Amino acid sequence: MSVYGKQIAVIGGDRRMAEAVHFLLRAGARVRVAGLEWEDRFAGVEVCTSGAEALTGAQTVILPVQGVSPDGTVYTAEGVPPCVVDQDGLRRVARGAPVFVGLSNPYLNKLCEEAGLPLIEYRESDHFATWNSIPSAEGAIQMAMESTPFTIFGSRSLVIGFGRTGRAIALLLRGLMSEVSVAARSELDQARIWAAGHRPVEWAQLPQAVAEADIIFNTVPAPVLTRAILAGAPGHAVIIDVASAPGGTDFEAARELGLTARLAPGLPGIVAPVTAGRIIAELVVRHLRRTDAMEGER
Repeated sequence: MSVYGKQIAVIGGDRRMAEAVHFLLRAGARVRVAGLEWEDRFAGVEVCTSGAEALTGAQTVILPVQGVSPDGTVYTAEGVPPCVVDQDGLRRVARGAPVFVGLSNPYLNKLCEEAGLPLIEYRESDHFATWNSIPSAEGAIQMAMESTPFTIFGSRSLVIGFGRTGRAIALLLRGLMSEVSVAARSELDQARIWAAGHRPVEWAQLPQAVAEADIIFNTVPAPVLTRAILAGAPGHAVIIDVASAPGGTDFEAARELGLTARLAPGLPGIVAPVTAGRIIAELVVRHLRRTDAMEGER
């Protein structure tokens, strides 16, 4: 059966989830949505007034990247009525239906376990994280361009962290002819930074690197840009923090020091919702096809 004809419930989310619905429809799925801003009228989409209604008979459930709160309230865009996923709703789901969520919590873990539903956290999967790093990087650089009175070309950029998003940001900055330095803790990352053609910065040298940077991109979800370090930054420096909230920057200190510092969570859904939505939908479709293929071999 794969995806064609499957009943999929999409609950909550921002514009990227609406774009994921479009992709699922093209793959042949039948979709119910709840807690999602949906103005289009496509054949195969049923707009529901509650999470429980959308979940009834669902063979697959997709929750947003932001997940659900500890009381089961699903993340919804501003202006969209709240939507809840609870025990009653998940009991209406088809037996064994997978539940996809960006990031889970104990509440959702317990609900799915009690309902006998496999829970898949897609935000941390290698496929999702790698592809998602591209719109995150583009969005971060876009924010930097909007915040600086000078060009990226010829600027001195510092990227903190060399994970997926850090690597993508550094690569794009090189293409824009910025002088790129990258700070990382491990010796292996230091070697990878050098091999990629960037200037490696040892962690102990971070204060000096900040003092020399025009634009700073932080990807580390820990307090790395402290008041003491920010005090040495040039007055014109711009900081774009793409780490998970609350980020790794002391924003209060940055404001008091007169520095421009912006926290930029959820960039893919803001700057590239079509691409971000396709990434989510492709991950779901690939999982369903792989699962069907494995069942067919038994």
